Amino acid sequence: MRAARNSLGLRWALAGALAAALGAAADARAQSSSLLGNPKTRRPLAMGDVSWTYLPPVEPKRWKINDTVTVLIEEKTRMLSEGQVDQRKKIENSMDLKDWIMLEDWSLIPDPQSRGDPKIGGIVDNKYRAQANLQNRSAFESHIQCTVTDVRPNGTLVIEGHDRVNIDEEEYELSLSGIIQAEDVLPNKTIKSEKIAEKSILLRSAGHRRDGIRRGFLLKLLDKFQAF
Repeated sequence: MRAARNSLGLRWALAGALAAALGAAADARAQSSSLLGNPKTRRPLAMGDVSWTYLPPVEPKRWKINDTVTVLIEEKTRMLSEGQVDQRKKIENSMDLKDWIMLEDWSLIPDPQSRGDPKIGGIVDNKYRAQANLQNRSAFESHIQCTVTDVRPNGTLVIEGHDRVNIDEEEYELSLSGIIQAEDVLPNKTIKSEKIAEKSILLRSAGHRRDGIRRGFLLKLLDKFQAF
């Protein structure tokens, strides 16, 4: 009798354990394959949370009036022009005056033209030939510190700079103005002149060297009107 009771108790214990195990399995959830945890329960990942070499991007500079920027001037021009003109005109004219008038006793009467009808004849032969060939190359490199004079509502910057150098009685003056995009400025606060819109670059020089090659006003006048 005691053995039967023990066997029945063991069966009930096994049945209870099996029911508990099945109930626990019904509530169990599968493990996520990510080492960072379940995507449904974790917060959104950022690059800075998972990368040891990640560097945050540099925040864009907020430009203000009177900030400075260095412009690297690299202006190069090349011009090649060829032209040839060959023109010829020939004009022949012949005119006869059939009727005319004459003044007699303060009256206008027909002229009999007793000596014949007046005639005019002529030939004009005009030849013109011209040939031209022009090649021009120029390069100018420098740099200038400019100041932001205005910040437009769309973010563009208006810059202006002036530089004057006096070396051994030779004076050089450089001026630059234009409009740039803030994102075109490099982190070291430099920008190339090719990125400037409405660009205006003016270079002037004065001194003995300039005087040696400067044209006088008479030569300028003759070159302007091409008198010869």
